[in-house]
Amino acid sequence: MSIDLLVFSVTVDPTAIAGACLWALALYLGFSPISDWTIEQLSRWFNFAERSLYSSIEEFERTRSARESQNAFYASILSIFPFLGVGAVCNFGVELGLGRSWAISMGVLACIGCGVYELGRRDGQNS
Repeated sequence: MSIDLLVFSVTVDPTAIAGACLWALALYLGFSPISDWTIEQLSRWFNFAERSLYSSIEEFERTRSARESQNAFYASILSIFPFLGVGAVCNFGVELGLGRSWAISMGVLACIGCGVYELGRRDGQNS
């Protein structure tokens, strides 16, 4: 019955979603300083926005550590969305350039390459 209420049909291609998510993971790993910066900026914004909800300084300071932890969690979750958007564009570009069958394969290769790059980058920072 709820299907009859919609005038248009929405189709979701599972391979496009999988390809976009693979590319998003690869970009998230490959550009981890940017993802860390995004998390930090979102966390700062959440903390600033939540400050305006409190009228008493004592109540604000009493619950500060719990709120900052919660805001850091929300920021880390929301930092994925810009990479999903860019990943969808990369997946669409690969589908246009190489064909539909290469989209998932290139996403997996990008994940492996960016994962190896990130491991090397972190090892280089430690030594």
